[in-house]
Amino acid sequence: MPTEPAERPRRARMVRGGPLMLEGPVELVDFDGNTVVCDRFQVAVCMCRRSKRYPLCDTSHRPKKSEE
Repeated sequence: MPTEPAERPRRARMVRGGPLMLEGPVELVDFDGNTVVCDRFQVAVCMCRRSKRYPLCDTSHRPKKSEE
């Protein structure tokens, strides 16, 4: 009996000082059990917890122009 080829694993890439980049689509479950579904081809997940859209990244990790 032939077996179907396994789907290749999704890629997750950690960005130094930035978000976790996931190949989408994804379903994220936060610490409280809330679910966020994102059907984009690439999803940025906040690692610094500063995002107002947490668990999705809104680039809050970037330094402000006055801090550069």
